[in-house]
Amino acid sequence: MRQIFRTILAGGVAIGMLGSAAVGQDAADQDQPDQEAPQQTPAPPTAAAALPPDGPRPTVALSPGPWRYETSAGTLDVKIIARQLDHPWAMAFLPDDSILITERPGRLRVIRNGRLDPVAIAGLPPINPTQIGGLYDIALDPDFASNRRIYLSYVKPDEQNHDQTTLAVMSAIYDGGMMLRDVKDVFVADAWYGARPWPQRCCGQGPGYGSWGGRILFGPDGKLYIGVGDRNYGEMVQQTDNDFGKILRINPDGSIPSDNPFVGRAGWNPQIWTLGHRNPLGLTLRPGTDEIWESEFGPRGGDELNIIEKGRNYGWITVTQGQHYNNQPAEGIRGVAGMTDPVIAFGPPSVNPGNPVWYYGTMFPQWRGDLFLPSFTEGLLRIRFDAAGQAEVQEKLIEDLGQRLRAVTMGKDGALYVITDETRGVVLRISAAR
Repeated sequence: MRQIFRTILAGGVAIGMLGSAAVGQDAADQDQPDQEAPQQTPAPPTAAAALPPDGPRPTVALSPGPWRYETSAGTLDVKIIARQLDHPWAMAFLPDDSILITERPGRLRVIRNGRLDPVAIAGLPPINPTQIGGLYDIALDPDFASNRRIYLSYVKPDEQNHDQTTLAVMSAIYDGGMMLRDVKDVFVADAWYGARPWPQRCCGQGPGYGSWGGRILFGPDGKLYIGVGDRNYGEMVQQTDNDFGKILRINPDGSIPSDNPFVGRAGWNPQIWTLGHRNPLGLTLRPGTDEIWESEFGPRGGDELNIIEKGRNYGWITVTQGQHYNNQPAEGIRGVAGMTDPVIAFGPPSVNPGNPVWYYGTMFPQWRGDLFLPSFTEGLLRIRFDAAGQAEVQEKLIEDLGQRLRAVTMGKDGALYVITDETRGVVLRISAAR
């Protein structure tokens, strides 16, 4: 399965891409969309001119919809089921079919009976929403039906200096009301960083208020996996005694599993499951397997899709298929001894991947077994793997909507639900046309 497939997306061309046409798209009123703060120090003009454009494109105002598309799975209907969300980041379906949604500025929202409650759920701890920080992912406890416990990742500020932040994961009881109970941190990364002055760093890395990571996932083993970004301080990532640029594995109560790969090894953080990550922003299980797949922001290009395997080193900052922002050559690109190459490396330019999902529903039988990867720049990518593990981008869906897609998940009805990371964000439902 570990076949490297470098997709070239410069100029809007993707290998193996099939066009998806929207019918009746209304590109009505225009406004100035919110722009995410850059996560990099700009390259010198002479260096940047030699490289393709990078980063998320400006977004457009989204019309009310609905939209209809012709695709390889037939005609699709796309409609908005919730709007007026401020940079939604993650969603979780509850057993009663309501949906919890995080908003990055620090709010937890709920959709009940198809309606977004105008009041946010109370009880969250202090959160630092600086630039692209804030409230991130949500995961239900494997025993949620009986214990009602949820887990939320967020950017935690230092009590004395709010510029000094780290990634944390809280747990809380959500009983269906408007207040969380028994709120407590089960994990606080040691990757405290951000207060000035920032240290001298290589490679044109960005400011200290970025690259927190933040995606969380319960594995089939019942353990909690946590993606921690490099905080734009990549020199820390290959150090083995910290949380920078790591995927960590803990028990739901925050304790360390005894079978973690580096438990008892001198100089190693025992929480580490894998290392060598830049900014992990997607974690998903492949149905029918124990495989955890991860999507990751690279630098200029070099976005990655990885299979996360115990004890592996994925190379950052010494190995990348992207290009550093100051044009400094990477020490290695691929095939470096001791480092694990991605299954897919995208770009340049970057696609800015979000949280993917493997499709196993019945609504779209033609797409069973395919991976759907949301992106900021290329829409919703449908990726198919052949029997030999070769990957191919088959389609780019809803790209014409011009939205930054943060996450996709599959509902119990087999439809796909997508959230847009916008100031006026929405939840989209993609279903087979009736």
